[in-house]
Amino acid sequence: MKKLNKYIVTQIMIGFLLVTFSLMSIIWLTQSLRFVELVTNKGLPVILFVKMTSLLMPRIFVILSPIALFVAILFVYNRMLSDRELVVMKAAGISPWAGAKPAIYVGIFMSFFNIYTNNIIIPAAEKAFNELEWEVKNDVSHLMFREGEFTTLQYNLTVFITTHEKDGSVSGILVNDERDPDSKMSISAEKGRIVYTDKGPRLIMVNGVRQEINKKSGQFSSLSFDRYSVDFGSQNKTKEKETGAREKTLWELLNARSDPSLTPAEVNRYIVEGNKRILTPLYNLVFALMACTGLLVGNFNRRGQNKIISMSIISMVAVQACDLIFGNLAAKHLYWLPLLYLNFILPLTACIYLLLFYNPAFFVHRKKPGELMDD
Repeated sequence: MKKLNKYIVTQIMIGFLLVTFSLMSIIWLTQSLRFVELVTNKGLPVILFVKMTSLLMPRIFVILSPIALFVAILFVYNRMLSDRELVVMKAAGISPWAGAKPAIYVGIFMSFFNIYTNNIIIPAAEKAFNELEWEVKNDVSHLMFREGEFTTLQYNLTVFITTHEKDGSVSGILVNDERDPDSKMSISAEKGRIVYTDKGPRLIMVNGVRQEINKKSGQFSSLSFDRYSVDFGSQNKTKEKETGAREKTLWELLNARSDPSLTPAEVNRYIVEGNKRILTPLYNLVFALMACTGLLVGNFNRRGQNKIISMSIISMVAVQACDLIFGNLAAKHLYWLPLLYLNFILPLTACIYLLLFYNPAFFVHRKKPGELMDD
């Protein structure tokens, strides 16, 4: 029996890894489109692009793994049934519960792995991603200014840098500023440095000339300066970066009421996020049982198990949809929160009951005597 369990577990894990890799590759490609502009227009290095997209993968893995595990187990057990392997197992006296143990083992393992991922890896990855994203958007001196190239930071604001100095300053500066619809400004300076303010990054230049022309009157003015500054950060950006719900620990989420800075809506959202961090990984076990229960309990059909497979898929989709619906309801009113746990407990209990106390007639329609006479 141990060899049989090991064989089935191996088949499930191979299928799971293949499905997960395929789905995550597709998601990675779609997510990467968000950052292509940073590489093509802002001149960011490709390695930074890969790092940013890779930091999103742990969260995507936790979301996809229950579905990928469901697909893998459904495929493996259906193939075993088609190859008569499950039929031989039943004939040898192996109960449905014993036949489901390999799927249960994998489901439990993935549940614990995703609990660790959800509460340790994802918060760290989200924090690193948000810090990197903030740095990309704000620390333009190192990430967006390339020597000898014109860089467009905002609409109608272009900066040219000749050299990055070792001390962090820049030299050979040319700025073309047309953000004011009534005037056009060109600024050149020998040296400068990036500093941060409440309004975002600011370029402070020394020893330069500012030339401005009024678009309406055509009046031209020129000014030599010893020190001049240009703000090119977003006006709503600050040096301080807010911490999102995904960066917080499970304890912080579940005790969101103790944070006076949060609004009631944010408190609800944080509490729901904390509860879903507990429940989402456990769906690996639920979906594993839902995938194999019908095939183990139902009777063999030479024409295929299309009805049982369809019922299993519909049930899985229904549970997943209810989880999303109940999560949105609970985020508005916390008295809906128990439905999240009910949505997990009901399918889990139903699958365990069928596997332990199954009746072969459960999936079989037995004809009445009158129907037999008609045949």
